[in-house]
Amino acid sequence: MADEFTEITTQGWGSRVKNAFGGIIFGIILTVGSFPLLFLNEGRAVKRHQSLQEGAGLVQSVAADRIDPAHEGRLVHVTGTAEARKGEPLTDPDFGVVAPGGLKLRRKVEMYQWTEEQRRETRNKTGGGTETVTTYNYAKRWSPELEKSANFHHPGGHQNPTSMPFPSDLRTAESIALGAFTLPDFFVAQINDFQPLDGVKADTLPEALRGKVKPIENGFYVGADPAAPAVGDVRVSFSAVPAGLVSVVAQQSGETFVKYRTAAGGEIELLQMGTRSAAEMFASAEQANKVLTWALRLAGFIAMAIGLSLVAQPLRVMADVLPLAGRVVGMGIGFFAFLVAGIGSTITIAVAWISYRPIIGIPVLVLTLGFFIWLVARLRKARPAAAPSLDPASPAPPPLT
Repeated sequence: MADEFTEITTQGWGSRVKNAFGGIIFGIILTVGSFPLLFLNEGRAVKRHQSLQEGAGLVQSVAADRIDPAHEGRLVHVTGTAEARKGEPLTDPDFGVVAPGGLKLRRKVEMYQWTEEQRRETRNKTGGGTETVTTYNYAKRWSPELEKSANFHHPGGHQNPTSMPFPSDLRTAESIALGAFTLPDFFVAQINDFQPLDGVKADTLPEALRGKVKPIENGFYVGADPAAPAVGDVRVSFSAVPAGLVSVVAQQSGETFVKYRTAAGGEIELLQMGTRSAAEMFASAEQANKVLTWALRLAGFIAMAIGLSLVAQPLRVMADVLPLAGRVVGMGIGFFAFLVAGIGSTITIAVAWISYRPIIGIPVLVLTLGFFIWLVARLRKARPAAAPSLDPASPAPPPLT
């Protein structure tokens, strides 16, 4: 049986116009929503920058091997080995795999299954309608999620099991120490330096699984032949976070840490793997803040551009009665949306800067408005001159001299 199917559907011009007008509401929501996203992002970026600047000027590096009451309530920088406190080693409850001294133990379960992929190509037709060619491709792959074949467009011959025999799992040590300190949950959640767990052996398996699974690298295999997997076969792999060096910056609170609240209203809780100085950690946090700021600016710009395009989409659909006209109108709408979104985003950011960074915001706003006025003037000059009147009663042009 073929594993690729193609279907062709058509949509009339009237239906497209109706859908385009329906998309206006979503376009308005996207456009309007982009403004608070852009504005609030600038406030977040400034607050984070001010908090990091404040923290960099206050932080004190302290030893990890003892807790000094003199630093209680202060912002401290600590470097040391994160390790599980004395207790039972992490053990997988179903396979008996042990991670001695590990901070975390992860079980990843994957099943060999049919997967469905869709590709769509839409072509405009004369008269304003469209023709959509949809291709459904089915292939067997390893997947950690259950692929529900009942929801496939063509489920025949592509049936998957209805459940996973084992769930994926994550075990974390009850208490993780950093020298004399105990790491709080918000730091433990950031320690994810997983490494494949070596030494996984079949002799750790409980009796119920022995003979039913085969040992493979870093885990076990459920099926006839790992070299020739069949639908329904399962592979289980294990990885762990071993004890290792970490560096943290937070407020000292007794034998642990809490998030440091800055005068700017932000919070500081930094963790990096390895030995990092306080200056390096704050520099990395500043860089991460810049990356996030620009990512949200781009998201706001894209949301505004898409929203404006959706608002103007009925014009393109109506022009699609002639495909060439539709393409020309579509290019014009795209240019319009890109230009207006760029100007709108910049003005919004500038207005936000006036609130948060007036020295920068005011010049940016003036330059943006100046560019907008210049652009409007240029567009007006680019209009074609009016054609000469053919009315016989109109005065004749003056003779050439």
